Amino acid sequence: MLLWAVVVGFLGALATISFRESIRGLQWTLVGHSGSLVEMGRALPWPVRLALPAVGGIAAGLVLMLARRSTVGASSDYMEAIAIGDGRIPVRFNLLRIFSSLLSIVSGGSIGREGSMVQLSATCASIVGRLMHLDPTRLRLLVACGAAAGITSAYNAPIAGAFFVTEIVLGSLAMENFGPLVVASVVANITMREFPGYRPTYEMPSFPTIFGPEVALFVGLGILAGLCAPYYLRLLEQSKQRFTATGWPLPIRLGVGGAIVGVCSIWVPEVWGNGYSVVNSMLHNPWTWSAVLVVLLLKIVATAATTGSGAVGGVFTPTLFVGAALGTLFGQSMHWLFPASTSAPFAYSIVGMGAFLAATTSAPLMAILMIFEMTLSYQVMLPLMLSCVVAYFVARLIDERSMYEITVKRHRDARERVLLRGTQMRALIKPAETVLELDAPFEDVTRMFVRHPVKYVYVVDHAQRFCGVVALQDVTSILVEETRPHTPTIAALLRERFDFLTAGMSMSEALQLFLAHQGERLPVVESRENPVLLGVVYKSLLLEAYVRLSTPDLV
Repeated sequence: MLLWAVVVGFLGALATISFRESIRGLQWTLVGHSGSLVEMGRALPWPVRLALPAVGGIAAGLVLMLARRSTVGASSDYMEAIAIGDGRIPVRFNLLRIFSSLLSIVSGGSIGREGSMVQLSATCASIVGRLMHLDPTRLRLLVACGAAAGITSAYNAPIAGAFFVTEIVLGSLAMENFGPLVVASVVANITMREFPGYRPTYEMPSFPTIFGPEVALFVGLGILAGLCAPYYLRLLEQSKQRFTATGWPLPIRLGVGGAIVGVCSIWVPEVWGNGYSVVNSMLHNPWTWSAVLVVLLLKIVATAATTGSGAVGGVFTPTLFVGAALGTLFGQSMHWLFPASTSAPFAYSIVGMGAFLAATTSAPLMAILMIFEMTLSYQVMLPLMLSCVVAYFVARLIDERSMYEITVKRHRDARERVLLRGTQMRALIKPAETVLELDAPFEDVTRMFVRHPVKYVYVVDHAQRFCGVVALQDVTSILVEETRPHTPTIAALLRERFDFLTAGMSMSEALQLFLAHQGERLPVVESRENPVLLGVVYKSLLLEAYVRLSTPDLV
């Protein structure tokens, strides 16, 4: 697997480079030059700036419609293929989706290009694994290596790339998985650095040393990011719901989303693209507070319109943009209040990127490592760790939404497993329909067995305390006798030594009793000291709960 991780890391870097070159090629086709999408938008007349995102959205929607006509027999998303699938990613379907994403990006859509880069890298890994006839477990791991290579190639962050897949997609840090992920990430990073024209995505300034009380301000930034992140995710989710509710065809929806971006770009061209150049400008140039606020609000609207309309791409990089802008606003405010004791606003911009990313992805460790790798500064670690952790917990207190559905599902599964571990038999009790009192006539016993296909009838006294059972086998033996001197009583047929459950018994204790019991159900009493019959627990329900506890994917 380590050797295959090397191959996949190299291919992941090539896939990322190919996607970037495709963007440049389409830019040359459209406007005769390549470069920043923001600069491209500024150079265009406002009518073209208005129309291009809409036309690009319609074209992207037509490609998506073509993609949906292809038969998909596997998980189309790399996260699903890794976490719950068998690692098989449909090639034709994903290549069409990636081409659709390419059209949305080049036409100015406010969406991240990295999502498609990672998807393309993971698809290449799936192809390699299928050609080598790897079993599903290894194929899933190889696809995970491809995803890590894609993240690394996009952000120049090999450690964060490995932790992205580990923390968000896999949800566990096991060395047999983490080792190949690191290898793929490192090889991808080395490959990217060998190509001419390579440069880091973000040009980070030297981070200042933070002293004393100013650390508390970064905690405040973490609180702000944690408060804003759930509402940002809620806006993106509601945008998708609104566009879907229209019932419009995909090309119309993507065209309308593009038109909204075009309208925003008439006044603020900075809403085009994923925001790389704007963030770099905030980090190195002075911006007014009002200018940052306007760009931030319109960028959020443009991102919600692009992703909500159904455009293919990621919101990872736009999320970093929002975090940087939020940090800039906070830093400028604190610098205005405490000019002599606060760092420059760019320091808050850098930490804000990490804090907002931690809050939206529910992956604080990955966010910390990514910003650290981007800055390569030890001074950033203390304020960054505080802000990311605080933002994560504040966001989780408000809402457990996450940028990735697989994270939400994992948190939901974890909560349910905790509940299942504490489940007592009281929660699984069903009514016991086959119950008779000690003084009931023998004819009632026979009628009970005729009406219900059971092996045992439960017997209670007048206070409803469990006394034992009458077995079908014993009743049948009496009925087949040709001569009976007298009709037996229930007390004479009673089997007092019979296993039963108590209401407070745990699942594991009950399972041990069922393993020794031949029937489908067992009676449940309040306690051994007070054996009032409460009902029965069925083996099938208990086993179902136990399987859900043992198998996370089934929860």
